[in-house]
Amino acid sequence: MIYSAILFLPLIGALVAGLFGRSIGHKAAEYLTTGLLMASALLSWLVFIGIMTGGGGEHAADAEHGADHTFMAAESVKVTLFRWIDTGGLDLYWMIRVDTLTAVMLVVVTTVSSLVHLYSIGYMHEDPHRARFFAYLSLFTFAMLMLVTADNFLQMFFGWEGVGLASYLLIGFWYKKPSANAAAMKAFIVNRVGDFGFILGIFAAVIMLGSMDFDTAFSHVADMEGVTFNFLWGQWDAMTVICLLLFLGAMGKSAQFLLHTWLPDAMEGPTPVSALIHAATMVTAGVFMVARLSPMFEASPTALTVVTVIGAITAFFAATVGLVQNDIKRVIAYSTCSQLGYMFVALGVGAYSAGIFHLFTHAFFKALLFLGAGSVIHAMHHEQDMRKMGGIKNKVPVTYWMMMIGTLALTGVGIPFHLVSDALPNLGFAGFFSKDAIIEAAYGAHTEAGNFAFYLLVVAALFTSFYSWRLVHLTFHGKTRASKEVFDHAHESPNVMLIPLYVLAVGAVLSGIVFYNDFFGHAHYVEEFFRGSVVVDAEIIDAAHHVPVWVKLSATFAMIIGFITAWWFYIAKPSLPKALAKEHSGLYAFLLNKWYFDELYDFIFVRPAKWLGRVLWRGFDDWFVDGIIVGGLARRVKDVTNQVVKLQSGYLYHYALAMLIGVAALITWAIAAGGLLG
Repeated sequence: MIYSAILFLPLIGALVAGLFGRSIGHKAAEYLTTGLLMASALLSWLVFIGIMTGGGGEHAADAEHGADHTFMAAESVKVTLFRWIDTGGLDLYWMIRVDTLTAVMLVVVTTVSSLVHLYSIGYMHEDPHRARFFAYLSLFTFAMLMLVTADNFLQMFFGWEGVGLASYLLIGFWYKKPSANAAAMKAFIVNRVGDFGFILGIFAAVIMLGSMDFDTAFSHVADMEGVTFNFLWGQWDAMTVICLLLFLGAMGKSAQFLLHTWLPDAMEGPTPVSALIHAATMVTAGVFMVARLSPMFEASPTALTVVTVIGAITAFFAATVGLVQNDIKRVIAYSTCSQLGYMFVALGVGAYSAGIFHLFTHAFFKALLFLGAGSVIHAMHHEQDMRKMGGIKNKVPVTYWMMMIGTLALTGVGIPFHLVSDALPNLGFAGFFSKDAIIEAAYGAHTEAGNFAFYLLVVAALFTSFYSWRLVHLTFHGKTRASKEVFDHAHESPNVMLIPLYVLAVGAVLSGIVFYNDFFGHAHYVEEFFRGSVVVDAEIIDAAHHVPVWVKLSATFAMIIGFITAWWFYIAKPSLPKALAKEHSGLYAFLLNKWYFDELYDFIFVRPAKWLGRVLWRGFDDWFVDGIIVGGLARRVKDVTNQVVKLQSGYLYHYALAMLIGVAALITWAIAAGGLLG
């Protein structure tokens, strides 16, 4: 029952809390959903440890279902739940696919989700609708688990859309706030753009590869080499088109450049939602999807180049915007967007294991930062503007040190001892291992796209260090800028909110050094760990390990420069940032307004759409349909009836005259008809 329990325990919690929350009470809903998520997380870790130790999950699955229902394919365990669709030539089963990639995602999703549930007990304790909130959280987790355990395209799409629905509900949880409703709608609509490409990619993949099933489809990829089709103005490579359409879906879900605009606005949801959606789950769905379909993407160098370039631009773009944001949650949100760009660069250059490694480590330290920010907001009476904080280090010491650990992990603080001697291990926080692995892989790819990505990622690392330490200095150090009342009443969060921070801090410290060899050590170890669940390119991994020393140290130097600059700006010379912003007001406004993408999209898409809607409403619907067709027909009927009713005057001689005329007409018709017949 282990796999089914992991999958359906969150669904049970969502149904009970959602349908019976009022009956059982808020406390019962909180404890039930949190307990079920923790049980699911514990089981996920058991599966992950089993795979790491070489046992895999096949023994547990065999014990559960027997040989008729569980089988191995491409080093994965498949557990059949039930027949899902049986129509025409389509016979589809709902199956749980468990391999190394799935196990990694199960650990990430259930661990972060269970900690967010626990944290929310304290953070949302005053909200009158928290039973509904916990139901939404559990529903979101179930949808994400459906996505990562999918064994075919349609099942993946089911989880994909379920995640989108649940995120809409969570972002707009405070539905009485117009800004929350607008943010939820924006997230839903922007994701629909990407999802349109995603479903077209699924259709094309099924048609061209001949199967919904992943393994069957992957086995036919080799036959697609050189296959093209006519579309619009020329011949197109089939696998390139399929992969680009699928990647369009990933761009929406993972907030990549051009489809990123929904992510910062999603901060309108409660802070635990930000941690759940933007740290480890929904935004990593696109990364997971590309990694899962890596055999298909490997067949299209063009698609991989696009993935690399978009990822690099996203990492750089989001880092530049994060430099000047003042909302503590928005800074972390743009950091998430930037780090997702790193992950896609790794996927694009063929270092899929490095991308998943960063996904894994990022989940811990980014969830830690989001929940730490929530603790700060809780202490500052729901204030999110860092310009109204400062000097609260001693007021919230535990939160401060947890945020410090998250910042050290995000900026990639570490000591590369292996550069001195191969016998010495590297020491550092999680981001030091996973982020540096991506930077080295980008350089080691020795392609134009890889070189382009390498330089942008190093610059992004510098910016990441700057805005991360800027957040720490503005929030915790220096003189307070908060009002006396807020500052005096600032207090540490309760233990129910601090315990999740402790657990995530352990992951932020240890996940990199403990799992480095499995994800990005010697190619042999990586292949043994992933066992075919993603493509492992030994040449890329080997090239990454043998890049020049200056490449290995580039991210570290970037981190140090960012740290010193932030210290100089906000501790040594706190008046300098305002002076620079005034001196370079155009650039400052450009970054503060997020490169004006919202205004650009409003001008290109939103306003024309509203104008067209008004034209169709007032011109077509009101004037033509209602006025001419519906209203005009009604007026003609009324005119006719007004004339007809005049015949009923009420005078007897008028009716007698009408009868005589009628009789005369009948007689005339009879005579004429008789004459004609005769």
